[in-house]
Amino acid sequence: MQGKIIKGIAGFYYVQTEDKLYECKAKGIFRNKKMKPLVGDNVEIDILDETEQEGNITKIYERHNELIRPAVSNVDQALIIFAAKNPKPNYNLLDRFLMMMEKQDVPVIVCFNKVDLAKEKELKLLEKVYENCGHIVRFISVKEEEGIDEIRELIHGKTTVLAGPSGVGKSSLMNLLQPEAQMETGEVSEKIKRGRHTTRHSELICIEKDTYVLDTPGFSSLFIHMFEEDEIKDYFQEFAPYEDECRFQGCSHIHEPDCGVKKALEEGKISKIRYDNYVNIYTELKEKRKW
Repeated sequence: MQGKIIKGIAGFYYVQTEDKLYECKAKGIFRNKKMKPLVGDNVEIDILDETEQEGNITKIYERHNELIRPAVSNVDQALIIFAAKNPKPNYNLLDRFLMMMEKQDVPVIVCFNKVDLAKEKELKLLEKVYENCGHIVRFISVKEEEGIDEIRELIHGKTTVLAGPSGVGKSSLMNLLQPEAQMETGEVSEKIKRGRHTTRHSELICIEKDTYVLDTPGFSSLFIHMFEEDEIKDYFQEFAPYEDECRFQGCSHIHEPDCGVKKALEEGKISKIRYDNYVNIYTELKEKRKW
């Protein structure tokens, strides 16, 4: 029988088939191959007990991609949620997330929630900062149900990672997209009580046929050890049009004279917020390499 892993916790994997949810363990063959099943995997299972809905995962189908963080597979895009206000958006954290997703070749939709709380000038600033970042940017209000239909269109027919800091409205958005999500989560918790009080894990939720959203734990910081400082500039896509104007090849856009990117910054063509985050991340990585 074929299905998709929607959640994994404490060595158990919950496989959603066409009409049932099975609690499964992975066969030892995967340990021998040093291959661990991931949420998002399409798998084949043997049924051990139909009444208790228990089985074994016997085959993992080929993945079209695999994310390191969060550890999931077969993802089409990421929907990153930040609040436009309350809490105030952490630009540095958002830019780190964008870098991480780009590194893993995952397209990103940047979504600012709680626009009903923000002033017009605050929304204009957010729009200005991210207008040339190379990603789709959308503004919504979950409370007012504003912009939700467009989000539905953007995720239709895809598997989307939903991520963002705590308190920005991820759970409320999920409840709008799939009102039964809470019930499904409860069913899994009832089925494996040993996992109820541990750190919350990533979980794949079916919105409609062929449309899945992967709900991930809230995050407050992102480590970027996977990057070299010299490649950071490549993830700030708005720099690219001005790099040919730099005097030096491989310009870091920080200390060098006659830098096209710094000139564009002075002329207001590049966001100072984004540029300052770039310098911050570059410096952090350089210091870590030094030590």
